[in-house]
Parts: sequence; structure tokens; C-alpha cells
Amino acid sequence: MKKHFFALIVLITIQFLQAGLPKKFDLRDVNGKNFVTSVRTQQGGTCWTHGTMAAIEGNLMITGVWSAAGEQGEPNLAEYHLDWWNGFNSNSNKDRTPSDGGGLVVHMGGDYRVSSAYLSRGDGAVRDVDAQQYKPAPQQRSTEYHYYYVRDIEWYSAGENLEHIEIIKKKLMEHGVMGTCMCYNSLFINRQYEHYQPEYNNADPNHSIAIVGWDDDVEIDGAPGKGAWLCKNSWGAYWGLNGYFWISYYDKHCGKHPEMGAVSFYNVEPMRYDTIYYHDYHGWRDTRPEIKEAFNCFVGNENQKLESVSFYTAKDSIEYIVIIYDRFKNGQLLDECSVKSGTIYHKGFHTIDLDSSVALAEDDSFYIYLYLSDGGHPIDRTSIVPVLLGAKSYYPLVVSKADPGESYYMSDGEWKDLYNYSFSDPSWNHSANFCIKGLAVNESGAEDSSSGNESPTSFQLFPNYPNPFNLTTKIRYYLPQKTRAVVRIYNLRGEKIKTLINQIQSSGMKELTWDGTDEGGMVVGSGIYLCVLLADGETSSIKITLIK
Repeated sequence: MKKHFFALIVLITIQFLQAGLPKKFDLRDVNGKNFVTSVRTQQGGTCWTHGTMAAIEGNLMITGVWSAAGEQGEPNLAEYHLDWWNGFNSNSNKDRTPSDGGGLVVHMGGDYRVSSAYLSRGDGAVRDVDAQQYKPAPQQRSTEYHYYYVRDIEWYSAGENLEHIEIIKKKLMEHGVMGTCMCYNSLFINRQYEHYQPEYNNADPNHSIAIVGWDDDVEIDGAPGKGAWLCKNSWGAYWGLNGYFWISYYDKHCGKHPEMGAVSFYNVEPMRYDTIYYHDYHGWRDTRPEIKEAFNCFVGNENQKLESVSFYTAKDSIEYIVIIYDRFKNGQLLDECSVKSGTIYHKGFHTIDLDSSVALAEDDSFYIYLYLSDGGHPIDRTSIVPVLLGAKSYYPLVVSKADPGESYYMSDGEWKDLYNYSFSDPSWNHSANFCIKGLAVNESGAEDSSSGNESPTSFQLFPNYPNPFNLTTKIRYYLPQKTRAVVRIYNLRGEKIKTLINQIQSSGMKELTWDGTDEGGMVVGSGIYLCVLLADGETSSIKITLIK
């Protein structure tokens, strides 16, 4: 009796939480618009790369960034560049000497944490036309490639009793396609392409797919309740329901697996950083739950501006504090340069823009401090990759490398070098770094009026503005004093579209709209654009505040 009563309470709770959400949703038809790219046909054990890129492509579509960046057609990114150059495999691991050998076997599996490491250090994503080559390996880097940076990667779970399913649904509607996983087996899928793996079955995930919608009324044989995810596969459009199929909400892994259940890759933008400073080549491999304060030491490559930082959080609803310091002497961080604080609501990888950029000098050290209120600090270390889709019996060791003086943590009131941390497994010692990165732009990125396409001194995408920013958006800004104001529109590749104002203006609140034409009078399509506002055109010495 108690069991049935509990099930009833869970069902009522789920129904309450889903109030306000549509019973059906399909990203292929949102008010007549499609936000899902075409079904792909994978080669080898590369499903995880297709799940990753399907999600990134979906975000590029739903935000309009792809077209705003001047790309043609639908987004199409290179799954096999990720497969070859993820840094965990026998093709390349820069933490090994030599850098080839060991780790994963190319074309034989991976997971979304492997993808996040590749993306967070700026090795991808790149377009299909740049580096989509299954054999042999494509060129790793090229000035001809178009790189896309994923600012946020978040891991969600519907929960054992679907108590958090509404989060996945809301994020799907907000950010687009999500990566997920399943255990594909003919025992679990029927002829109507409806899949359900019962909770009592212990088979691990062996396939990666992407969630593109849901239907609360779909009933699948064997499942304890109604409701299913609409998923995109990577076995061609002739498989399943034109390349798609249904998975029950109650499936053992889909939407629930802690590392592969529901992963959102969002806030994707063309790469605007010249250097990403990091020590965690393999990203999030473990977590030190007892550590709240940590910092990484870096040395500047050249004269640059540090504009952003990135890090992982291991739990939801985490308060963070980021501080950039200029010196570390006698066990103390000194000369504070910039401070940023806030709250991260979902665990995963996050990129945070500093309120003021920090000047970096060549060969000069700088320090990025990070406080996390709960969950501890994610680290990179030598590790076994636990989820290898399609290769259950194959768990290779992936070697990570660290050096003294790179990562520090606070313990008993003093800073200690993570290089000397004693792990339960001695083979992990001297291999760990904190997952704290700095993202910088070159000083040469400043405007050059002699160029046909000027680049703004500092790209800033204003998140409080309607998304996408379009032709009818009113641009409101505050001018603190009478000065020369410069208001320009750029696309996401740094190409100037139009100068809206370049004149002396009085102080106070201003408002204007853009007519949608470029400098040559051509009409520019709607989408997200960068609105760059400068004051005192010669020196940009006065900040203009953009108002929502």
C-alpha cells in the first residue's frame, strides 16, 4: 500500500512541476521553424561525437549565431576532428611524451566529458568543410578553419523519479538540442522504434544520441508510465522514423545517466579569444570535495588582455568568486586586478566575462583565484575513462601531466601546491591540476581603421538584450557626460556592419534603432549581432552603459 501511495505522490508531483510546459514539443517545428540539423550517418564508434555536434549545431540554429556569423546553409560541424584530436587517444595526448600512443583508440568511443575538454581548451569545434575526415587524420589546426567556442556545458538529470524532468524540458526549449545516451539492444526497442530499458537491467550505455523533443502521451510497452523523448540518431535518415525514434522518460539511462544523461552545449559563439591559458588538458576527471579555494598560476604569452575565465562546478546552485592577482609572494596572493562573483545554477562548464579586462605582459606571471561555495573543485588527473560508448570491456588509462607551481589549494590556512597532493592511488600523484582557465585577446585586436573590416576593441555580447538582437530592437544607452559617442554594429566575426552614431552627444539617456542596412545600403538579415558602444572616439576613455 505504501509503495502505491508513494508512486501516486511522485506522479502528482511530476504533473505539478510540468504545469505550464507543453505536453508535446518538437524542435523541428517551433512555430514553423526548424532548429535541428539533418540526420547524419556515422562511421565507426563515433556516436558520441555526433551527439555532441548535434547539440552544438542546434544551439547555433536556435540563437541565430550561425547565420549572423556569415555562414551559409545549416550548421554542419566536424565530428571526426573531435574524434581524432580530443587529446585522450592514441593519435594525440599532449600530456604524454611522446604525444602519441596510449589512451582511447580512435573511432572506438568517448563521452561528453571528453568532448568538453576538447571544446574548453579551444581545439574545436570546427566546420565540416574545414576538417571532416574519417581517415587519415585531418590537420589539427589551420588559420583557414572557423572555430566555434562553447561557453557553457551543463549536465542535467531527470532524477530517479523524474522529479527534475521539467529542467530538461525548459533547457531544451531555451537552448536547443541536447546530447544523451542509451543502451541500444534489440530487446529494448520495438518495431515502432520505441525504446525502454528497465531500471533493473544492468547493461551500461553503449550509444549516444540527441534529444530534440518530447510527448507526454506516448506509451511504450513495459514502461511504468506515459511520456517519451523524441531523439535524433546518427544511423542515417533511412533508419527508424526518418532517423528519429522515441525513448521512454523511464528509461534507465536516457536523461538520467550522471555523465551522459542530458547534456546541453550552449552559448556557442565564433572563437574570439587568441589564447586560452590552462593546465587541465583533459578537463574534469575528478573532484576534490574538501577544497573550496584554489588558484592557477600562468605566464603571459605576449602583451594581451585577459577578458574571461572558465571553470567547472560539480554541483548545482554554486556561488563563485573569481579574483585575478598580479603576484604570489611568501605564500600570499597580492595586487588584486579584477573581481567577479555570482551564482552558477547548474553543474558543468562555465565561461565568465570579467567586468574589467586585465593587461597581461609577455613572460609575466598572473594568478586566477576561484572560490566555489559547495561541491569542491573539479580537477584533471591521470584517469580511467569510465564511459566508452560501444566499448564496454575496454577501459584504458589516460595519462595526465602536471608540474610544480601550477595549481594551489587552500588547506589549514595556507596555500599548498596540488602537485604534492597525496591521492588514494599513488599513480595519480603529480598529475593533477585545477580546471581553471584564462581567456585572452591580443593587444593587436584593437581597431584598425585602415582595414576594410574593423574589429572592435572588445567584443561584448549583451545577454540582457532580446535574443536574437534584431532590426526592431531598441538600443538604449546612458552617456555620463557630453562627449563623442561611437555606436557600431558588428557581426560575430568582427566585421563591421554599420556605424549608427559617431558624433558629439550630450549626457543622459539615449535611444535608437537600427534600420537593418549595412554601410553599403544592403539589407542585413536579422540575428544576433554585437552592439559595440564606445565613447570619446579617440581614446575610448569613457564607458557607455547599455540599458535593457
